[in-house]
Amino acid sequence: MKKIKTGFWFVVFTTSLAFVVSQLDVSIVNVAVPQIGKAFSADISTLQWIVDAYTIAFAVLMLSAGGMSDLLGSKRLFQLGILIFGLASVGCGLAWSPAALIGFRALQGFGSATMIPSSLSILNNTFAHEPKMRARAVAYWTAAGAISIAAGPVLGGLLLNLSSWRLIFLVNIPICLLAIILSAYLKDSQKSAARGFDIPGQFVWMLSLTIFIAAVIEWHHLGPHSPYIYGGILFSLVMLGLFIWREKVAAAPILPLDLFQSKNFNVFIGLGMAFNGTYYGMVFVLSLYLQQVLHYSAFAAGMAFLPLTGGFLIANLTSSFLMERYGIRVPIITGLIVFAIGLTCLLLAKNDTPYWQLLFPFFGLPLGMGVAVPAMTTGTLATVTANRSGIASAVLNTTRQAAGAVGVAVFGTMAGGGSDHIVTAITEIAIIAAAFMIFYALVVFKFLKEPVNK
Repeated sequence: MKKIKTGFWFVVFTTSLAFVVSQLDVSIVNVAVPQIGKAFSADISTLQWIVDAYTIAFAVLMLSAGGMSDLLGSKRLFQLGILIFGLASVGCGLAWSPAALIGFRALQGFGSATMIPSSLSILNNTFAHEPKMRARAVAYWTAAGAISIAAGPVLGGLLLNLSSWRLIFLVNIPICLLAIILSAYLKDSQKSAARGFDIPGQFVWMLSLTIFIAAVIEWHHLGPHSPYIYGGILFSLVMLGLFIWREKVAAAPILPLDLFQSKNFNVFIGLGMAFNGTYYGMVFVLSLYLQQVLHYSAFAAGMAFLPLTGGFLIANLTSSFLMERYGIRVPIITGLIVFAIGLTCLLLAKNDTPYWQLLFPFFGLPLGMGVAVPAMTTGTLATVTANRSGIASAVLNTTRQAAGAVGVAVFGTMAGGGSDHIVTAITEIAIIAAAFMIFYALVVFKFLKEPVNK
């Protein structure tokens, strides 16, 4: 194979392609939800499953994928994940029923679970001995994903205007092909000592999260007094306890519990869950709000999300500067406060709110999240040695995706029942979430210490 130059920008660009397609498919579906619902005569529970099947599979399988990345090498897992994601995207674009679409969305999640920890591990291993370079690489990698998740509704609106909802999945194909070609030139990464896989632990974790999400999604349809609802929630909590016990005794746990001995690591995990749960759930509800309450077309709703892209772009680049100058605490605390302000501005969302008033939250939310997340990701990697970066990345992204799936399920359930419920849900979520973000800023100020690079 002909040698080509694989410097800083080549590595960042190649690994970022995986993050771009994975994050794009988190949000691009939201703007197409009403059209998919009409095409399949699907109710809101089915639509929540179409959105959440991806994030559930992403979350439940990423822990094993993180361990595989450390064991088999990041490059090989990265290429496998891209291939699976691309094939699943073709399936989504050709789906013939809601069940088929949900199944292929889950397969997309499997691909993302494989390629995301490995892509971050490649970055961490490539720049392990250059902390500033690693921080910059992670910031650009995070920026690519953040811009993609913000651009998803915008791109979705454009594609829906050009064709049908099927095109929002097929657009992934050229990106996946490019990533597979370029990844051939990446260096092989470090491998950890050989170990097995905790299949029982993986199975119990999958049961716990999936059943909990299912109970929340079906809450609106079956009612809180249904034995399927409270029984499912109780069963999922029992499975979670069993999973934690299993990880304590397993010879090769998919979730090494010693990671949580680090106070910094725990703060980062909580931060990622808070951001993703709120953001994913809110974007889902806001998509419904724009189209069902304000009666925007799919194209207009997609364009309405355009400020999110600008907010993430400015914020991620600002975060890199802040990290180099002040460390990780300042951008994280700043991001939490700005995010809380953006949530507070959502109180302006009413039945007849003019779009210019929505610009404040639509810009503030990505600005706050975009400033904090690169610092959070960099700090997480700094809590572990280089050959454990895959599993650390997997734990961070697993908890973030799990929280995102819960956010869509909870917020979607709150917003079910018509336009009045949507507006009420936005108000209630904004108040509670803003208060929590301010509280977490105080937690970060009190407990988070500047990490020592390993």
